[in-house]
Amino acid sequence: MSPADFRVESNHPITGRLWPAAGSQHYFFSNRDLAIAMAAKSVTKPSGQEIRVVHVPTGEIVFRKPAVNRSEWSDEF
Repeated sequence: MSPADFRVESNHPITGRLWPAAGSQHYFFSNRDLAIAMAAKSVTKPSGQEIRVVHVPTGEIVFRKPAVNRSEWSDEF
């Protein structure tokens, strides 16, 4: 595997305590498990946006942390 086989990405800046430099919209990993763990423990700014782990050579999404739909903010009951 190459050093950048997996990409953690979002349409919004990714933040979290475990990132060496927060605020980027994508980070690269050679280890799938580490990429998924980092994505699962991360959040976006603004919070609640989707975070994905993509296998770079194939473009396959191997993990998706979906956007949070805050139903308590909705007017519907």
